Amino acid sequence: MSIFGMIKDAIWGKAAAKAAPAAPAPTAPTAPPAAATPVAAAPPEKVDVTALLDDIQSHNDQKLNWRTSIVDLMKLMGLDSSLDNRKQLAEELGYPGAKDGSAEMNIWLHKQVMIKLAENGGTIPEELTH
Repeated sequence: MSIFGMIKDAIWGKAAAKAAPAAPAPTAPTAPPAAATPVAAAPPEKVDVTALLDDIQSHNDQKLNWRTSIVDLMKLMGLDSSLDNRKQLAEELGYPGAKDGSAEMNIWLHKQVMIKLAENGGTIPEELTH
């Protein structure tokens, strides 16, 4: 799986877990179940990424600056933020410069991840995508 895919799945997974209502207690069936009908795939769920990440941060002992740091964003999501993974992310997202872990590369990665999250249904403030 791609590094961006892992970031997106971690965010959407946490959003889904937070939004999921508690399952009702099972009851005895009174009638046979109806035949299943195919359901069209739902469009991607809108996720308020900043609210979700702020909430996760509020329960985290480490003070991570996920709003500006790709390393801290990945750490907050429980992902490996190693240089090798950031290099792979740079390849996936088409970073044009040297993949050396420089501040320039990391700032570019963070911005591109925010843009891609917005493109995939995430609500992201404009200051994090420009």
